[in-house]
Amino acid sequence: MRILDRHGARAAGGRHGALRQLASRRWLPAVIGLAAAGAVAIAPAAASASTAARTLPVVGHVYLDDNTTGTNTIAAFDRHLDGTLTPLPGSPFTTGGAGTGAGLASQGAIQLAGGGHFLLAVDAGSNQISVERVLPNGSLRLSDVVSSHGVLPVSIAVHGSLVYVANAGPAGSNYTGFRLSPWGGLTPIPGSTVALPSAAQPGDVLFNGSGTKLIGTRVGTSQIDSFTVGFSGRLTAAPGSPFPAQGLGPFGSEFRPTNPSQLFVSNAHNGTGLGTVSSFADSPRGSLRSIGTSPYANQQTAPCWVILTPDGRYLFAVNTGSGTISRYAISGDGHLKLLGSTTVSATAGVGAVDPGLSPGGRFLYVDESRVDSVGLFGVSGNGNLTELSSSPVPLPAGATPAGIAVS
Repeated sequence: MRILDRHGARAAGGRHGALRQLASRRWLPAVIGLAAAGAVAIAPAAASASTAARTLPVVGHVYLDDNTTGTNTIAAFDRHLDGTLTPLPGSPFTTGGAGTGAGLASQGAIQLAGGGHFLLAVDAGSNQISVERVLPNGSLRLSDVVSSHGVLPVSIAVHGSLVYVANAGPAGSNYTGFRLSPWGGLTPIPGSTVALPSAAQPGDVLFNGSGTKLIGTRVGTSQIDSFTVGFSGRLTAAPGSPFPAQGLGPFGSEFRPTNPSQLFVSNAHNGTGLGTVSSFADSPRGSLRSIGTSPYANQQTAPCWVILTPDGRYLFAVNTGSGTISRYAISGDGHLKLLGSTTVSATAGVGAVDPGLSPGGRFLYVDESRVDSVGLFGVSGNGNLTELSSSPVPLPAGATPAGIAVS
C-alpha cells in the first residue's frame, strides 16, 4: 500500500497524561533504553535459528530505518521461504543523513518505491530524505539525499513516481511532495507544500491504492487531513478537512487494498484499555463518513500502528501500550469484528511499533523497539497469528528503529 499500498506498496504515529506519553517521542526513548539487555538475552536463540535459515531460499527482504544518532543506517535482512530472517551481508547500510536516536512516533518512516527498485527513508535528525537503490541481492546503494523541506520528517507516502513526506515540526510542520526519477533522484514539486499548525504532530501520510487521495493523521490535535491529488501531484483539501478523529491521537492509517474508498485509522490515546480503530468511507471528493458503529474497540492500550492483509480480509493493530497485536476481520462494507489480541512476545512487551506484511500476507514482521529486534509471526487463513520459534531477531547495535518495509 504505499507504492500502491503499504504491503510492498505503501506503495505503513500525544499529550494528555501518562497514556499519551506511551506513544509520544518522550516515552519511546525510555523504552528504547531497555534494548541492550533484551538484545543480549535473545541473541543466542536468534543466532542458531539464523544458521538453519541460511539453507532455505531467499524470497524477499525486510528493511528498518535504524534512526541512529549521527550517521543514520538501514538494517536489512534476507527473508526466507519459511518467514525467518538473516542479516544481509553489509547490513546496516548508511543513508547519508542523520537519525535522532529516539522514537519517531510515526508510521511509514521507510518505504519501497519504483517497483521495489528503490527504498526511501527519513533522516529525522538532519531533516532529509534518503533514496537507496535496491540491488539484486537486496543490498543497498545510496542514490540521493535531499532536504525534506520541513523539520523532523517522520512518514513517507509513495504512489508510482509521486512521493509525499510528513514533517512533524513543530516548527516546519507540513506535507511536501516530490517526484522520484527513474535513476533514483528526488525533486520537490513546486507549490506542493501544505503547512500544518505547530501542534499538529503528523504521524502518518499515505495514498490510496489508485493514488487519487492522500490522507494524513494529526496525532497532536486528533484530526485527519484528506486531500484529492491532481495530475500535477499537488493537493486539494477535501470539503470539511481536517476531519475530527473518532478518538484521541489518530495515529496509523491504511486504505483497504481491495477497496480504495475504505480507510482505517487507529486511535492511540484514549486511555488504558480504551483503544479503538475507526472505519471510514472516503467519498470521491475526499469527505470521510463513519462506517457502521465505528470506532471499534479492542480493550487494549495505545493501538498505534495498523496494517491490512493484501486480500483485505484482516486488520492488525499493534497496541504499543499493552504489548499486543489486535486482530480484526473486515466485512465487505468495511465493518470491523474483533477476533482477539495476540501477545507480541514475553521479551518485547510494551514498546512494539511498526508492522509489515510479506507480499502474500503469510508472515507479519513487527518492529519490537523495546528490545531493538524484529518479531516474526505466521498468519493463518483465519487471521490468527503464531510467533515463529526464531523470533525475535536482533537489530544492529545502536538502532532506535522506526518504520519497516517488506519485499
